[in-house]
Amino acid sequence: IRLGTLVTAATFRHPGPLAISVANVDQMSGGRVELGLGAGWFDAEHRAYGIPFPDVRARFDDLEEQLAVIHGLWSTPLGETFHHEGRRWPVSDSPALPKPVQEGGVPIIIGGKGRHRTPRLAATYAAEFNLPFTPLPEFVEQCDRVRAACEAAGRDPGTMTWSAALVVCAGADEAEVARRAAAIGREPAELRQYGVAGTPEECAETLRRWAEAGAQRIYLQVLDLADLDHLDLIAESVAPLLA
Repeated sequence: IRLGTLVTAATFRHPGPLAISVANVDQMSGGRVELGLGAGWFDAEHRAYGIPFPDVRARFDDLEEQLAVIHGLWSTPLGETFHHEGRRWPVSDSPALPKPVQEGGVPIIIGGKGRHRTPRLAATYAAEFNLPFTPLPEFVEQCDRVRAACEAAGRDPGTMTWSAALVVCAGADEAEVARRAAAIGREPAELRQYGVAGTPEECAETLRRWAEAGAQRIYLQVLDLADLDHLDLIAESVAPLLA
């Protein structure tokens, strides 16, 4: 079982303390942490907790600098210090401790639909590229942009993990699918088109299509957290069809 966020916003924390916190959890968990980091998008959440929410260009500037600081702190060799001439978070004479226990540092997940900066940042810093809640053709197109960015940066795209996040709504029969869709305020037809929905056989077929298109990992978003029988169905009736 891996631990992580998909994703936390760069607006929420300073990069130095974030790198320390994640490295500590990586040590405590025996190297099972992944860090998903994004520019932030939900204005209402920021207003609800008194967090500044600058415009999208400033948020991406902050994200890029945070990635540089976090990656730099983790990758600095033991016994050396880390320096960063930053616009917002300059770092000087940092001991760059603690270190994650995973070789190469905690895997960083970057995702999103941006056509230019997102692919470049993923190619530079990410171990995994993720595209959440989009149709399959858009996933393929965006992954192609990230592959091109990897090649432009001299990186082998084969070193990237390609993933997607999709809402799941599985049911043993059509009545159960409809009941679970109603519980989360969604329609079965819409979930079948844009998520992973239907009987176990339908869900497995959808996941196979994504795998054939290049998705190596699928995160299933379970919106009704009280419906533990849903998890049992996925584990017992969907997963075996993918073995």
